[in-house]
Amino acid sequence: MHKIGFDNDKYLSLQSEKIQERIDSFGGKLYLEFGGKLFDDYHASRVLPGFEPDSKIKMLLQLKDIAEILVVISANDIENNKYRSDLGITYDADVLRLIDIFKDKGLYVGSVVMTMYHPQPAVDAFIKRLNLLGIKVYKHYAIAGYPSDVQKIVSEEGYGKNEYIPTSRRLVVVTAPGPGSGKMATCLSQLYHENIRGIKAGYAKFETFPVWSLPLSHPVNVAYEAATADLNDVNMIDPFHLEAYGKLAVNYNRDVEIFPVLNAMFEKILGASPYKSPTDMGVNMAGFCIVDDDACRNASNAEIIRRYYAALCDARTGRIGKEVVSKIELLMSKMGISVEDRKVVMPALEKAEKTEGPAVAIELPDGMIVTGKTGTLIGASAACLLNALKALGGIEDKVELISPTVIEPLQKLKVNHMGSINPRLHTDEVLMALAICAVTDERAKLALDQLEKLKNCEIHSTVILSHVDEKTFKALGMRVTCEPQKKPFVCGK
Repeated sequence: MHKIGFDNDKYLSLQSEKIQERIDSFGGKLYLEFGGKLFDDYHASRVLPGFEPDSKIKMLLQLKDIAEILVVISANDIENNKYRSDLGITYDADVLRLIDIFKDKGLYVGSVVMTMYHPQPAVDAFIKRLNLLGIKVYKHYAIAGYPSDVQKIVSEEGYGKNEYIPTSRRLVVVTAPGPGSGKMATCLSQLYHENIRGIKAGYAKFETFPVWSLPLSHPVNVAYEAATADLNDVNMIDPFHLEAYGKLAVNYNRDVEIFPVLNAMFEKILGASPYKSPTDMGVNMAGFCIVDDDACRNASNAEIIRRYYAALCDARTGRIGKEVVSKIELLMSKMGISVEDRKVVMPALEKAEKTEGPAVAIELPDGMIVTGKTGTLIGASAACLLNALKALGGIEDKVELISPTVIEPLQKLKVNHMGSINPRLHTDEVLMALAICAVTDERAKLALDQLEKLKNCEIHSTVILSHVDEKTFKALGMRVTCEPQKKPFVCGK
């Protein structure tokens, strides 16, 4: 069911070699802007089956003796309490999380850069907190006329006002909790200050998507457009690369639009621009590690459909506008795919129609599809999860893995003492109950032992899942979609 299409070992080798090569080309020091996720890059692992979610970190660990990390955060994001929806934490909390993970992995964290700084209580409190933790913080400021007024930006009135960040390694990785934090501006500011000090340094960009060496209409690149539909990113042929080399390369609109300005900045800072196109700035080697193009195409088309369902639900709850949904619909039409291509959708809808209540369907590794309905004791998600574990363990469907005598006291605890309105057990509660039963029941233990097999399984719900159920499924590594319908009852959790 899950066919490998990407050679991860080849990727680690090629990518680290490419970065080392770029360091050498600049005389020994490189500021590398890291776009996307350094950890847990599940989008890449979904569209490039075989890509491991922690591949970027593994690659950096091959260079750890020459690398240091700069973590960038915008003061505006702290003031606005911006948060990462995938993790459910604020950007400032994520900075602390990133630093801890980097250090645990053995990577050197040099400092934190506070961009767009101006005195604000929340920002100054965060800086003080970092200082108490022994982390140095450097302040960069808003520059009037950025990014078009190159003369002012590359001057004492522009980058010159920013605090210089002392760095000690050949490779300086500049990362952030999310887009718009100021990574590129931090890199260019450092080039300005390094040049003044007579230090040779260069800049490069590491973005996995779009994959520049794949065609514009390749599903891997279209899946990236679907993933960033709310950001108005558009994949396009790099016109500068085509003019300079007569070769097609894929980039995205923001990099193409900003390139003339960047080029002018490079010329003013370094005397001459090292790049002829925005594609030249990149070091991504992912496209050269695809070993089964069909597998990656199929995986990417599946991801586009998942992104469509995510957009439908986000629009239903008011998080995004309907134009995002329309954009992904156009991408689906372009690729000749529809929701009917997602095998778990129709069985879930048919189950819901038959039972007149919320239903869930899971596709198992062998292609078998199991369903679950809403009952009096457990919800549809929990029912489907138990049915999947039975099927994987070869346990008869009629077997009760968890006795009602175990479930009922849990329901009373929820309603009478924990303030829950919905007595039905969620997936996390069912798994805990199953784990308790597994102590004395061999069949419950057998079912529990099947959990690892659920990784990468597709699952669809006919209603928007509760946060608890969605979190549980994602923790199990399952790929979740939902119909944009709210539950007809209050989840109470």
